Amino acid sequence: MVIRLSEERFEDVPDFDYEPQYVDVGELRMAYVETGGDAATESGEETFLCLHGEPTWSFLYRKMMPVLAERGRVVVPDLIGFGRSDRYEDPDEYTVEMHYDALRTFVAELELSNITLVCQDWGGLLGLSLAADQPERFDRLVPMNTGLPDGTQEMSETWHAFAEMVATAEDLDIGTLVANGCYRDLPEPVVDAYRAPFPDERYVAGARTFPGLVPQSPDDPGAERFANARDRLAEWEKPAFVLFAKHDPITADNRDPLRGLVPTASDQPDVWIDEAAHFLQEDAGEEIAERIVDFVDRTPVESR
Repeated sequence: MVIRLSEERFEDVPDFDYEPQYVDVGELRMAYVETGGDAATESGEETFLCLHGEPTWSFLYRKMMPVLAERGRVVVPDLIGFGRSDRYEDPDEYTVEMHYDALRTFVAELELSNITLVCQDWGGLLGLSLAADQPERFDRLVPMNTGLPDGTQEMSETWHAFAEMVATAEDLDIGTLVANGCYRDLPEPVVDAYRAPFPDERYVAGARTFPGLVPQSPDDPGAERFANARDRLAEWEKPAFVLFAKHDPITADNRDPLRGLVPTASDQPDVWIDEAAHFLQEDAGEEIAERIVDFVDRTPVESR
């Protein structure tokens, strides 16, 4: 069963006055917000595609969007099961391929090109895979606190504890989950904004299933897709800027291997975001956005 949220759930969300828009991705409706310049397909402007992960939504990028919008078009979708997007009530409907196909359809329907991909957590697993499959649409990569698990990796004890808690907690408080993944304390209205898309248990299947979709074996669903993406990104020739938070216990160990995987990543500054944790967009959004704009400015695309 497909379920849809009432817009009333988002009336009290602070500092996020963007009009929601929607794209049909099969039987589901995928929500997004955007700001900035004209469509890149018409003007040749930069397009920033910003992808969130578990268990957030486009609200996570609100501190970054105004800075990026000064440089180009900014498109920020909600993954299926999150934010304003439709969701399945049945957890079995959530698969790596469902999420990937929805993102691929979203990008195709909006005819996005000249993309600088800004991605974190599951937004990286899905976005980097799409970039590897359709490099013609992407100019640059900015992976943040993410990775491409192909089933051969070792997951940290922190991650296993997190995955177990998300799967089994009787009352999954998404706001507290996000707050605990930040370096800085969050105001209560912001914590409530992360709770807004999840009024009751019927709406949390996407959040509950994401950790379990991370491949733990090369035979698991999704492992081959991510392994193929790794192979293609090992030959990536366009600019890439790996930007991780120093205080993320879940993904910090992925940073150097990812930076070593993508050949062009070593051409960019070797930096960490010091005072930030897993949700670095919350902790240091403006700083990160400025670093990304600088990255775009120093890696101009010669011809489009």
